Amino acid sequence: MHLALLAGLLVAATARAAPVATAVAGTTCGTVVYSGSAVQAAADAACDYVLDGGEAGSSSYPHRYNDYEGFYFGGVPGPYQEFPILASGAIYSGGRPGPDRVIITDDCEIAGVITHTGASGNSFVGCSGTS
Repeated sequence: MHLALLAGLLVAATARAAPVATAVAGTTCGTVVYSGSAVQAAADAACDYVLDGGEAGSSSYPHRYNDYEGFYFGGVPGPYQEFPILASGAIYSGGRPGPDRVIITDDCEIAGVITHTGASGNSFVGCSGTS
């Protein structure tokens, strides 16, 4: 009896501790519209590389993003990694990265989406929803 009660409490505690899935918002970078699922897919790919210590193909992505522009990223603290998000909908696997990047933390939390489109030089501006 006591064992069954203890097992039930452990299951309840574990269920309560499980993270709640949060829908990721879509964004617009220049004229390119990304769905929330596209942002999540790029972030998931970046996270896999970050956790494995690898890079996409022969590229340097993901790599440290130093936030020289001073984005707020909704209060999500760094350090940050940047990873290409592609207008084609494909997951970046090397080669030309295009102008748009998903930004994640080293713990794989999505911080925002930024783009070179409309920025001067090699700087970034925020896509919709990133400030």
